[in-house]
Amino acid sequence: MSQPSSASDEKPAVISISSHVARGTVGNRAVVFALETLGYPVWSVPTVTLPWHPGHGPSTRIVPDPGAFAAFMQDLANAPWLGEVGAVISGYFGAAEQVEATAALVQAVKAKNPRALYLCDPVLGDGGADGAGRLYQPRPVLEAIRDRLIPLADIAVPNRFELEFLTGLEFSGNQHLVEAASALGPRSVVVTSAYPLLRGGIGNLLVEHDAAILAEHRRIEGVPNGLGDLTGAVFLARKLAGLSGEKALQSTTAAVFEILARTTKRGKDELTLETDADSLKTPMAMVQIRRLATGGRRA
Repeated sequence: MSQPSSASDEKPAVISISSHVARGTVGNRAVVFALETLGYPVWSVPTVTLPWHPGHGPSTRIVPDPGAFAAFMQDLANAPWLGEVGAVISGYFGAAEQVEATAALVQAVKAKNPRALYLCDPVLGDGGADGAGRLYQPRPVLEAIRDRLIPLADIAVPNRFELEFLTGLEFSGNQHLVEAASALGPRSVVVTSAYPLLRGGIGNLLVEHDAAILAEHRRIEGVPNGLGDLTGAVFLARKLAGLSGEKALQSTTAAVFEILARTTKRGKDELTLETDADSLKTPMAMVQIRRLATGGRRA
């Protein structure tokens, strides 16, 4: 008879703070599915509830009362099970007041477990295929994420356009992305929609310690929403599993690309995570890894 797993074999819980949609695979619908598929228990905190992603058209928006949300987060911070938590991931916020409550919960988790990771996906705007884009969050939310959450983060996963806002810099190449990611603060920064080196490609750029690594694959047009949410969740899971930054980047990029390719082949307007769960665990898609010059960035 097999022996039960020891406590040391158990994967830590992750607190996921983001939007919830009834239909689709964005926000917490994508994050929770990915993390639980990879074996991580999730404490799911909705910041706003929507029938579907706003990109599909106008809909009702339910945002928790700020006082009730803060009390809810304080309950989690005081929970007797807080020691189970090994990471926090945050994404889309429904109101600026939610950011301070999130920061307080992150600090409580880290006080209980100093090795816990915090991944901030600064969902501020759409990057667009060419890196140009638009901010879709109110200014108070933008500034609260920049000033309160980014300084607490161990990992940040901005797109190119979001990184421009967070740093106040303008980019024309990957070297600029490396410099901006180095200045941002978190020890690991994954910039999605990095400048491609492959013709017709797109990729993710990891800037971590003294390394800058680009993972590229072919570009797919007309992609559904939720890729950033999925990328953050899978990268966090890989890091919690002990993978190096390069291996985590390669595996994450391959998994997200494989799911995206299969989704678009089916002609679906939402990521088909429920059909392609195996791609989260053992992706087979090929991505090209390149090490970029860092220009003597931080050690």
